Amino acid sequence: MEGFPMRSWSIEIWLLDESGNEVSPTIFEKAVYNLHPSFEKNKQVFKKPPFRIQEQGWGEFDMTIVLTALHKGGDHTLEHDLNFQSERYEAKHTVTFRNPRPDLLALLAETGPAGDANGVRGKADATKKKGRRDKNVDMEKLADGLQKLSEDDLLQIVTMIHDNKSNETYTKNDVENGEFHVDLYTLPDSLVKMLWDFTASRVDL
Repeated sequence: MEGFPMRSWSIEIWLLDESGNEVSPTIFEKAVYNLHPSFEKNKQVFKKPPFRIQEQGWGEFDMTIVLTALHKGGDHTLEHDLNFQSERYEAKHTVTFRNPRPDLLALLAETGPAGDANGVRGKADATKKKGRRDKNVDMEKLADGLQKLSEDDLLQIVTMIHDNKSNETYTKNDVENGEFHVDLYTLPDSLVKMLWDFTASRVDL
């Protein structure tokens, strides 16, 4: 535009570890930048970390960046203010994952503790799946209930899972961080009912 200087600008997406160091955002499969309508390509998709977009223009504007997480971790929308006040600037955003699947949880754990940081943790994958034979058990409520249990009760839960699990059961014991991960949907129905009854006797489901 006449009278306005053209600016070349770029944006990259990075994760920050506990020390504030930049880590490649490999937990996301793509980033979609929704730019100002005046851009010829106002929606741009990038599928390779750090999802760098490079453009030029004369005006400042607000955009949204939609990050799609791997392993059915959902879409996460960031609001970003593109401005030319500084040559370089950073905007920090918090992205929260609710009941991430084990594969995603493992990726998240690479940059620091994933989830609640209290003693033994019962992290549960409560994604809805078909074919659950025992209709009396609400898996979402069971997942929430497990995380409310005391440490002594959680130790009993871990023992019950070890004693009654099947070959299909997914568990991960992280001794270093005092964590125990289990995918509830890989447990036998009889064990799920056992966990439900035990948890219901300790906390309000």
